[in-house]
Amino acid sequence: MFKKKLTFIVVPDSTGYSRELSLPVALLYFGAAFVFTLLFLCFLLAAEFFGERVDTEELDRLQAENEQLAEKYEQVRWSLAETDTRYQELVQKEIALRTMFDLPEISSDERQLGIGGPAPPLLVSLTEAEKEAYTTEVKVDWLLRLSKFELEKFAEVEEALVGLKDRLDHTPSIWPTKGWYSRGFGMKNDPFTGLLQLHRGIDIANHTGTPVIATADGRVKSTGKYRRMGKMLVVDHGYGFVTRYGHLSKFAVKRGQKIKRGDVIGYMGNTGYSTGPHLHYEVWRNGKVLNPRNFILNDM
Repeated sequence: MFKKKLTFIVVPDSTGYSRELSLPVALLYFGAAFVFTLLFLCFLLAAEFFGERVDTEELDRLQAENEQLAEKYEQVRWSLAETDTRYQELVQKEIALRTMFDLPEISSDERQLGIGGPAPPLLVSLTEAEKEAYTTEVKVDWLLRLSKFELEKFAEVEEALVGLKDRLDHTPSIWPTKGWYSRGFGMKNDPFTGLLQLHRGIDIANHTGTPVIATADGRVKSTGKYRRMGKMLVVDHGYGFVTRYGHLSKFAVKRGQKIKRGDVIGYMGNTGYSTGPHLHYEVWRNGKVLNPRNFILNDM
């Protein structure tokens, strides 16, 4: 078959001479195969060229995204470092509050909220970016657990301080009136008999009608006349505290009435066992009389 020839007759035009061209069949098959192979190679080269171009563009895009992610991770790391610093400052404030108000301390080991266990098996096979992402995730989770723990501890401090504030509000701590400090607490000579006896409070002298105020929150326990104390008012403050205000000219509150520190409860007078207008002020706790000066924190 391949030894056969094909004869082609070429006629240029009506006036020219015709010519014959004989070509082996094998040469025609070879030429066709060559053209097909050439076209196939051109197709492969074109595909490879455009494929490489697409891969290069995709690689450039991914590289740009990686750079942006790296920058964001760096920003996150700085933010986490700043958050950690602020958390430590918050912890120091909480410790200061506990120390200031004598609240139970928390050990440093308890604050760490430690967790254990080996590193994930696949961690060694991760890329640097994936390792950084994993480390960042662990840090965020740790800070979230610490912040939740600290929030719970601040809630405990707040609850304790609320209770402490209520106790402080009900503790006598200011002068009950304005005037001149005329007599102190302790063994003193009686102004009428000259005998040495216990003076259970302090005396503050001023004009009749000078306002007398409550030295802490509480409830009026009683108002009435007593032989030596004249018109006297008694306030129950709770937590074992009771205050007494003697020699008043009149009352400004009634029995059972709730009062706040600083409220006017009566007016200075000269009733009862007295040499002149003044206030006799006493502080009792759990049935024991105490020196009122030890409970006065402000200036008269």
